[in-house]
Amino acid sequence: MKTLADKIIHFNTHLSYHGRLPAGIRIMNPFAENPSVIPVMESFYRKFYSDGHRRRMIIGINPGRFGAALSGVPFTDSARLADPCGITYPGFKSYEVSSVFVYDVIAAYGGPEAFYRDFYIGSMCPLGFTIQKPGGKEVNYNYYDSKALTAAVYPFMVESLRKQVEFGLDREVAYVLGTGKNAAFVQQVNAAEGFFKKLIPLEHPRFVMQYKLKSKQEYIDKYLRAFAE
Repeated sequence: MKTLADKIIHFNTHLSYHGRLPAGIRIMNPFAENPSVIPVMESFYRKFYSDGHRRRMIIGINPGRFGAALSGVPFTDSARLADPCGITYPGFKSYEVSSVFVYDVIAAYGGPEAFYRDFYIGSMCPLGFTIQKPGGKEVNYNYYDSKALTAAVYPFMVESLRKQVEFGLDREVAYVLGTGKNAAFVQQVNAAEGFFKKLIPLEHPRFVMQYKLKSKQEYIDKYLRAFAE
């Protein structure tokens, strides 16, 4: 019988997007672009998801360059992968501010073993995007940052979310990271597809760390209250 780890690993290693993208936007697929990420990702999911326990989904936006694009694990940079997750990361050392907040929440919940037994973190779009700014600097781009991009990847996103739900996730409630555009879009998709009975939007970790740092504990407590519902 396949474990949840088996299903997640198969999903991640078979991700591919073959459609056209608006000019200037590049798609990021860490598992295709950097194969050394795969054994790291496999180690993480085999450590925390090698069972059939039903988990609730947390839905992010799309992978960022210094988080999942390097580690293969959403909201987990190389520092958090090593400690507290205990996964050896041989590649480029990364730091992602969103990962700091998420792992503060995880610590408050009881640590990685307790948290990942109850939750699975995914994204509305499981592949990331970048765009070049004037001068050539490549920066993160979100699926909702242009209507043309959203339209181009809409079928891919819906099918990817469906595949993740079909891992056997809890369909009573899911949590959406981002109370603005991501929440609105996920709610629109959910209304059409009926993936979950209830969605609970939460402030995005980057928003908290960038604009509400002095109130970080209040947002950690808000996450914990939402998870207790």
